Amino acid sequence: MKIAVYPGSFDPVTNGHVDIIERAASIFGKVYVAVIENPEKKANFDFATRMRMIKGAARHFRNVRVESFKGLLIDYAKKRKARAIIRGLRAVSDFEYEFQMAQTNRKMCPNIETIFFMTDSRYAYLSSSLVRQISKLGGPVRGMVPDNVLNELKQKENDGK
Repeated sequence: MKIAVYPGSFDPVTNGHVDIIERAASIFGKVYVAVIENPEKKANFDFATRMRMIKGAARHFRNVRVESFKGLLIDYAKKRKARAIIRGLRAVSDFEYEFQMAQTNRKMCPNIETIFFMTDSRYAYLSSSLVRQISKLGGPVRGMVPDNVLNELKQKENDGK
């Protein structure tokens, strides 16, 4: 079975992320959505909430498993016996950073490929930071995030008032 890892902070998960999960799940036998656990990085949502949101958003994919990891992505991918790391590209501006990361991972483990998914044009503008900003300012984010995430954003907005 071909296994892939789709890593990220998912702060919060967007419909663009879900689209990539769905497409990866149609190609690979198993996809691990790997949520990075980095206490040094200031996240908008705490780790438990991010895990709950991504699990809810991915619950209908039978061959997708949501897990967390600490440390190097490549070590996590090896542990899961992954053959590929999935990364999404929205624009050319994403490419330089992603290319550098892919080359670094390849240097550490040449047996694991990085596969880039071009975002669906419906989500090319979409980012977690944009969703957070719109939501924080009381703007509409329906259609940008899964319904379970919409509820979490509303709760966060209410808690902040």
